[in-house]
Amino acid sequence: MKIPEELKYTKDHEWVQIEGEVATVGVTDFAQGELGDVVFVEIETEGEELSKGELFGTVEAVKTVSDLFMPVGGEVTEVNEALADEPELVNKDPYGAGWMIKIKFADSSELENMMSAEDYQKMIEA
Repeated sequence: MKIPEELKYTKDHEWVQIEGEVATVGVTDFAQGELGDVVFVEIETEGEELSKGELFGTVEAVKTVSDLFMPVGGEVTEVNEALADEPELVNKDPYGAGWMIKIKFADSSELENMMSAEDYQKMIEA
């Protein structure tokens, strides 16, 4: 299982990559493994301003449906359109082609409470 060092992580098993004022978000390798084969990703929040913790979409897998939550507040500026035709990208490449949304975040202090790769590893092993 991969846990890239350069990313931040949430207790909801999402990863966040920060570039300037934009956060790219997806689900972790651990999360996609727990979900099983992803068959549908529904994200209809592009252009919306959402608060940290608000629902931004859902992932439907063979085993279950899982809600996706905003790791930081801000505007959803982009949705990964490739997931509409290829939801399995979440399984195949969760940290690359399987990304879900980009957020122009409002408050960088919200990033401070996210976990490092090491802390995330400890959480999933606990």
